[in-house]
Amino acid sequence: MLFLPEIAEGEDKSSPFMNCLRKNYRHLRKWAKRTETDCFRIFDRDMHHYPIAVDHYAGHFCIQFFSTTRATQEPTAYFIQEVESCLKKLFGLGCKRIFWKIRAKRKETRQYEKYGASKEFFVVYENGIQFKVNLHDYLDTGLFLDHRETRKMVGTLSKDKNVLNLFAYTCSFSVYAAIGGARFTKSVDLSNTYTEWGKDNLKLNGFSFMNNQVIREDCLKFLKEEKLTGMTYDLIVIDPPTISRSKKLQEIFDIQQEYQTLISLSLEMLAKDGVIFFSTNSRKFTFDTTLFPNCNLLDISAKTFPIDFRDPKIHRCWKISFK
Repeated sequence: MLFLPEIAEGEDKSSPFMNCLRKNYRHLRKWAKRTETDCFRIFDRDMHHYPIAVDHYAGHFCIQFFSTTRATQEPTAYFIQEVESCLKKLFGLGCKRIFWKIRAKRKETRQYEKYGASKEFFVVYENGIQFKVNLHDYLDTGLFLDHRETRKMVGTLSKDKNVLNLFAYTCSFSVYAAIGGARFTKSVDLSNTYTEWGKDNLKLNGFSFMNNQVIREDCLKFLKEEKLTGMTYDLIVIDPPTISRSKKLQEIFDIQQEYQTLISLSLEMLAKDGVIFFSTNSRKFTFDTTLFPNCNLLDISAKTFPIDFRDPKIHRCWKISFK
């Protein structure tokens, strides 16, 4: 059931930060009810002295702190108390519904950093679709909110299609594709944790694994082997990490170095009228379009930008097809 808490009565306007939270949430709550969504961002570094993002997940709040310098990696106790006090006053929360994540200024080599092993999962809704999230155990929650519109786009185009989801994480793109009427989906990710999580998301929405395969494998290795089978796909999603280190392969993956290979191998299995959605969160990424002379490469980032985010550089997305 959709969970969108009411704001507490009796407005305290003494805090500019709380005023901003209140205004943003009231505006987004109307949209959320209309779209059957209870996971969204209510504060996105809107104010200079608050380098945080506040995400709402069905009555729980995930606060991401973005360190402003390498010397200051974590928020002060006073800052934490101020932010939590505002959330508690607005929503009548207890501490157990507030979670902090630190986005430090260091070179990350793992996308899915593990924090704990509480296994505290709960279900959220996005466009009426259910997903399991965990705000306690990992740096990321299991659902990347910035790709809500991209997922919707994929779902809309999936009817009667063969869909391949690379770097599938918890299979949210695959769930949208299945709901959109895909003939079948295939999700590939190297992590056992996330492939199992992805299976749970598919099962949660009523889909069997017969037509929705989930495979644990390195995506580059999978593509090289899959093309030998002669299999073709009508829609391929490529949403890789910027940089990650694989414990299984003891190698470092860098999207800037690997994107040409990823896309080229995917094109070998793309149906004549097929489409690839390629996305990256790397702010330094450079796409050399001359590498794919036989393709139409359309930057659709603006169309995939979500209503609740402020930073237009949160991700970049291209739609790729044959000329």
